[in-house]
Amino acid sequence: MNEILNMAINDMAGTSFDCSCGEHHTFDVKHISMGKGVLPDLLKFAEPFKGQPVTMISDNHTFDAAGSRVLKMMDEAGFDVNSHTFQTGDGILIPDEGVVGRVLMELRPNTGLIVSVGSGTLNDTAKYVSARTGIPYIIVCTAPSMDGYLADGAPLIKAGRKISFVATLPYAVVGDTDIMKEAPMHLIHAGFGDCLGKLTALADWYLAREIAGDKCCETCVTLVQRALDKLIANVEGIAKREDEAILALIEALNLTGVTMALVGISRPASGAEHMLSHFWEMDFIARNKFPELHGIKVGIATPIIAEIFEIMKDDIPDVAMELAPTKEECIDLLTKVGAPVLPTDIGIERDLFYNSIVGGYTVRNRYSVLQLAVDKGRIEEIAKTITDRIYGPEA
Repeated sequence: MNEILNMAINDMAGTSFDCSCGEHHTFDVKHISMGKGVLPDLLKFAEPFKGQPVTMISDNHTFDAAGSRVLKMMDEAGFDVNSHTFQTGDGILIPDEGVVGRVLMELRPNTGLIVSVGSGTLNDTAKYVSARTGIPYIIVCTAPSMDGYLADGAPLIKAGRKISFVATLPYAVVGDTDIMKEAPMHLIHAGFGDCLGKLTALADWYLAREIAGDKCCETCVTLVQRALDKLIANVEGIAKREDEAILALIEALNLTGVTMALVGISRPASGAEHMLSHFWEMDFIARNKFPELHGIKVGIATPIIAEIFEIMKDDIPDVAMELAPTKEECIDLLTKVGAPVLPTDIGIERDLFYNSIVGGYTVRNRYSVLQLAVDKGRIEEIAKTITDRIYGPEA
């Protein structure tokens, strides 16, 4: 029982076990290769699809980081690869209908495999298309920027709204740390912010268990806590881009992805801090503003949610409060790693910030500390208190 607690992440592929939570968990990823110099493992994992058309997707950034090497390796190994590279200039790729549609149009008849070279948007697009077409995909990770490589959800933009679609797990994941550690520091900050959000996400999960009766898997909680402990111990090393510290970040991101796949929902990794992030992102996209990286927004939202836990502590069960970090702890960690800390750092205006706290609970049908504040009639009071602290009292 709970055998996964004793496994290295590369050994978790294909695991199946009885859990102390009462469920039988399966992790249906065929292959995982995370480590130094593992990019050539892609050819071994893709071998069963040789002789069938393969579609590779990337953007101009990820093609330079790894896509050109992937394409060359696969061509030389005799794979029939059609490669499409999205051109984003200095910007980021938005996972909307146009991106998903373009990938569908790039698929040739009888395509046997999709190879996605990238991180957030390219990973989510591949897993969504894979789920809808039945074509398996392999993700070649290019940055330790988010936790979705080993998860089965696909957050995409549909008609201007951020929606987490049920998708599928990858056939294989290849994460070469030699490639990932060279990602721009802003992407590394995003990965750290996404991980930091697990501190409040776990507290929200316990809160939902105690108040709303949600099912909670302690094995998954343990996996996430172990990942966070190792990550926090390496904060200063991450800021210096040290190999061991970046590997700790990669492992933390992927372990939280594993927990989402095991329970079939994003609960172990996503709470109220993600609701604020999604609220800000949808507003920015609606106004044609640069939406900022997901993990950057999650990192900024985490001390905000920690503060709401502190304000609401008299209404929160002790087991949930014991998991919740303090606002100061979160700010200190973001500062040490060099990541943005305040909503003003990424251009979030006063009204948007206030409205996100008041209305953030509507982004996802999931019980959280935001819902608790709404139920207790305190959400507007809390929104004003925190908004005034950050932006100053209104004249």
